[in-house]
Amino acid sequence: MQKIRKGDKVVVLAGKDKGRSGEVLSVQPKDDTALVRGVNLIRRHQKQSQSQEGGIITKEAPIQLSNIALADPKDGKPTRVGFIFQKDGKKVRVAKRSGEVING
Repeated sequence: MQKIRKGDKVVVLAGKDKGRSGEVLSVQPKDDTALVRGVNLIRRHQKQSQSQEGGIITKEAPIQLSNIALADPKDGKPTRVGFIFQKDGKKVRVAKRSGEVING
């Protein structure tokens, strides 16, 4: 089970976007990177194709998983993630900062 998954709210810990937060769009476990909405934006020259218009487009670039932390469900500050087993045997993620169960 991964600590950071698609749809999680995360906070950037290091880099040019330090302190900013956003939603995880995708995670690449093999590369240890994630795409976060509105974070680590790059501008690329795009050639025109049948489906897409040409020009300079802005899109998210992957960011290292070590440079992002899950946002605590209670106060939105960065927190580490732990795992516990519930009474029904389900393994769930828990915020170390507040002890709150993380949805998803």
